[in-house]
Amino acid sequence: MRLFKKFPDTLIILLIIMAIFVGLTWILPAGSFERVELNNREVVVPGTYQTVEAQPQGLGDFLMAPIKGFVGAAQIIAFVFLVGGAFAMLNRTGAVDAGLQHIIRRSEARPALRKWVIPLVMLLFSLCGATFGMSEEVLVFVLITIPLSLAMGYDSLVGVAISFVGAGAGFAGAFVNPFTIGVAQGIAELPTFSGLEYRLLAWVMMTTVAIIFVMYYAAKIHRDPSLSPVYVLDQKREQSELKTEQLQLTRARQLLLLCLFLTLGILIYGVNQWQWYINEITGLFIALGIVSAIIGRLSTEEALDAFKEGARDMLTPALVIALAKGLIVIASDGKIIDTLLHAIAGAADGLPRMASVEIMFLLQSGLNFFVPSGSGQAALTMPIMAPLSDILSISRQTAVLAFQFGDGLSNMVIPTSGVTMGVLSIAKIPYQVWLKWMLPLFLVLTALAMILLVIPLYFDVW
Repeated sequence: MRLFKKFPDTLIILLIIMAIFVGLTWILPAGSFERVELNNREVVVPGTYQTVEAQPQGLGDFLMAPIKGFVGAAQIIAFVFLVGGAFAMLNRTGAVDAGLQHIIRRSEARPALRKWVIPLVMLLFSLCGATFGMSEEVLVFVLITIPLSLAMGYDSLVGVAISFVGAGAGFAGAFVNPFTIGVAQGIAELPTFSGLEYRLLAWVMMTTVAIIFVMYYAAKIHRDPSLSPVYVLDQKREQSELKTEQLQLTRARQLLLLCLFLTLGILIYGVNQWQWYINEITGLFIALGIVSAIIGRLSTEEALDAFKEGARDMLTPALVIALAKGLIVIASDGKIIDTLLHAIAGAADGLPRMASVEIMFLLQSGLNFFVPSGSGQAALTMPIMAPLSDILSISRQTAVLAFQFGDGLSNMVIPTSGVTMGVLSIAKIPYQVWLKWMLPLFLVLTALAMILLVIPLYFDVW
């Protein structure tokens, strides 16, 4: 008898993985590195790994992990609720729908215009991922790109890919991301953002591959929508999501769209110049919601109803984010993360340079399953990978690149990433559907990353 009549829900998947993590704390030896403070970050001290008293997690830890996950991810969860509510206030005015319909009417009149929408918007998101490390912010933008995709005759997978894969490819191939490259190079004692030229080449190649993949799929779906893996799911979406009501792009709605673009511009500038993070971004979108209600002439009751409805739609994404964080709580409390890191260093030592650099990349990807945070993983791994690269006659720049690729690419598929699972939950796309769709692109990007890591071993690119 089959355990599941169909593939389990995302929440069930996360609970199963959580149970596996609990089991690993009983199997893997507990270990720990000494840590010191460096540039306001706690980093490990190479060569200090030692086994410690085992901390196997039990049933009580399993049951408490979700609430610990809520606490640990409280800021992101609040962000999801509040921004979802604020964005729903803008949507209630009809401005976004009217703008999308205007784009579609223009593209129908000029078919050549339609084919440029996906590459241009993906390029914009890729730039955001490459420069200021767009990650959590994508949770907001899928609320725009999914309706855009549906309105253009594509599916919700394309809608997610435009923003999430666009930003993800840029994040993996980043050239000035302060949260990954900046932190990793600082720990590796390299000049900040040095090696820019080669990283710029990597960004161009990864972004190009991602855009070509999405455009090819979008063209196929546009010819025959029934080929979409989410065809039935998209057909079942609420009528309001399909944007069938014809709306006029009035002066008030044009002004609201201008406010939306102004908000996005302020967001990008604030993150880059003022080091904004979730608190400031949330406040910015709440302001947009209030302005939308005023310009759109929503009554107080209409505005509040829209806000509550938008926040209510974010309930499942919030639960997913909390459980994903709970997985990391289990691994951390069970003292197995440092053990995995120690194993990574040992696996790469003593092998030929080409094999060593690829192992560093693949194991960074694997470790990202347990530490799905760019800056957190850099602080954890680079103190070991940097001196290890010296021993293996691999440049420290290449070690940083291996970390960057390993962290960035796997972020788009791992179920322990709160952002990944949150985006899929907002889009109502089952994880297994996304994984199957994304796997070919992920494998191509992985192969590209492995090639880009070998080139510096034989050519002076740094």
